[in-house]
Amino acid sequence: MSDQSLVFDRTLGRSRLKRAVAGDYPDFLLQRAAGDLEERLSAVLREFVLAADLGTPLPVALPVIAAKAKAALRMAEAEGTGADLVGDLEALPLAADSLDLAVSLLALHGVNDLPGAFVQIRRALRPDGLFMGCLLGGRTLQELRQALLEAESETTGGVSPRVAPFADLRDLGSLLQRAGFALPVVDSEVVTVRYRDAFGLFRDLKAMGWANALVARRKAPLRRETLLRAAALYAERFADPDGRLPATFEFVWVSGWSPHESQQKPLRPGSAKARLADALGVPEKGAGEKAGR
Repeated sequence: MSDQSLVFDRTLGRSRLKRAVAGDYPDFLLQRAAGDLEERLSAVLREFVLAADLGTPLPVALPVIAAKAKAALRMAEAEGTGADLVGDLEALPLAADSLDLAVSLLALHGVNDLPGAFVQIRRALRPDGLFMGCLLGGRTLQELRQALLEAESETTGGVSPRVAPFADLRDLGSLLQRAGFALPVVDSEVVTVRYRDAFGLFRDLKAMGWANALVARRKAPLRRETLLRAAALYAERFADPDGRLPATFEFVWVSGWSPHESQQKPLRPGSAKARLADALGVPEKGAGEKAGR
């Protein structure tokens, strides 16, 4: 991938994540994602042989997948996190056809080559293996994005990228199919965290290692005037009736199976043995007929 196409400074992101994990990482979002993962996997009525957690910043997913598999391991992107493997989501240190279950929580939205990451995960799965991931979607931090853009424009006369461009929900299903996954599923939910003021959100984002790591970011620190104006705009535009400020995090869940002959296949066009009109109890109309005739 050329330097011009890079969105994230991955080296900077990993170093910030390492510091965050070594500190008092506020894991409330990861705990929420891990709880959702447990609920989703409970609907899968099978046991896996080898499962792997790929890139989740903290080991919250490992107990969940260990309960569904005979063996489980964790791959982290930062050293010093107590993982079984240290690797890169864009260059997985896994052999082809080596896993039966792969999961990843709140990590894949930070890669530069998401289609390539999906392809590598698909290759690492054995036939009929399952991938399930949670990443941040496009509505994440929408309030902060608006406040920062307007505040920087007012105080500096220009703007620079401050909040990452998260994946669009409509594109992820196509990316899973292009990567070779069968039976892809994509859905999302909005998680709202409320703060007393915008500075509480700023502190949490920094503590989680989620400070601005965009390649195109302005390298100079955010001016105090801009920061104060952004906090004021956030409160003016988005405060709840009780004065607290909502911060939106969109959890996008993706899943897909490594193809296997035992999986359900779509019917060929024209092979249906029952008519939709009969099922609905209405007269059938030809393609050229208009309603009401």
